[in-house]
Amino acid sequence: MPQTIAAADAVELAVVERSGFVESRHSGIAVVLGADGTIVERLGDPSALVLPRSSLKPLQALACLSAGASLDGERLGLATASHSGTDRHVAVVRDILAAAGAGEEDLGCPPAWPGDAGTRDEMVRERSEPARVRMNCSGKHAAMLLACAANGWSTADYLEPQHPLQVHIREVVERLLGEKVSATAIDGCGAPVYATTLFGLARAIHRIGTASSTSPFALHRSAGTLVQAVRAHPWTIDGPGRPDTVAIERLGVFAKGGAEGVMVMVAPNGTTVALKMLDGSSRATTAVALRLLERAGALASADVAATMQQLPLTISGGGQVVGAIRPAF
Repeated sequence: MPQTIAAADAVELAVVERSGFVESRHSGIAVVLGADGTIVERLGDPSALVLPRSSLKPLQALACLSAGASLDGERLGLATASHSGTDRHVAVVRDILAAAGAGEEDLGCPPAWPGDAGTRDEMVRERSEPARVRMNCSGKHAAMLLACAANGWSTADYLEPQHPLQVHIREVVERLLGEKVSATAIDGCGAPVYATTLFGLARAIHRIGTASSTSPFALHRSAGTLVQAVRAHPWTIDGPGRPDTVAIERLGVFAKGGAEGVMVMVAPNGTTVALKMLDGSSRATTAVALRLLERAGALASADVAATMQQLPLTISGGGQVVGAIRPAF
């Protein structure tokens, strides 16, 4: 199987500073596309292969739409989400499942505790158990089940790479990437995830982020509708106070983080960033993406600075703030 980025492909993207001392460094690769889709900046080698992980979810959600899944508004936001498992998130996932004639037991993702601390604490107090519907990918899986129901496809094996749904998703993914996927892997939730170049991922997200809901092309219309849904309901794609939601709420971007240090982000004017941290850490990905959009002139510096203050970037020592995680440029 082709391998992901090598150390030689990467450059320093972020540092962790404690009391004026650079304690850690995050290397990775990044690419910035202008509003017209051309490369305006590259850091490291954007032709290197990555597994997009959950940053692939917008593409998977579009494939479910094009397969006949009826999703809009909050339901479409949840289909694209790595949600924090709050009761509000779970209610929408259950609504999608009901539309598919399915139950929580039909979800192929593993049981999990919610990412939201308050919700998890309440579940512990109630002596509840981890649940599939609380898993951060349950919205994506519910959308997949809805697409299966729309086509009369089997659901017990819907995660198998050769299942008609997954074959369709791969075809749509390759269409948006503008390239063939280099390898198929299994994501943490059990669904197939496809290796692509970072540039291909950026190109796909740019196409989605700049699409119009009034386009004459069905896939572009769906992409425009998806972005509108996420911007109208930013709590759906992540959760209150969490990085993707904060960036969308404050700056109007379209943002989707992925595990192992992947981030894609589209500014309101269409400027697009895709990046991957070599060490798999996600703690600096939102900050780096915002800084790259700022450098490209797509976001105002004052707005970016104010948003950075809302992200979990501080370093503590003895109960005091003694440093920060920050972009290296």
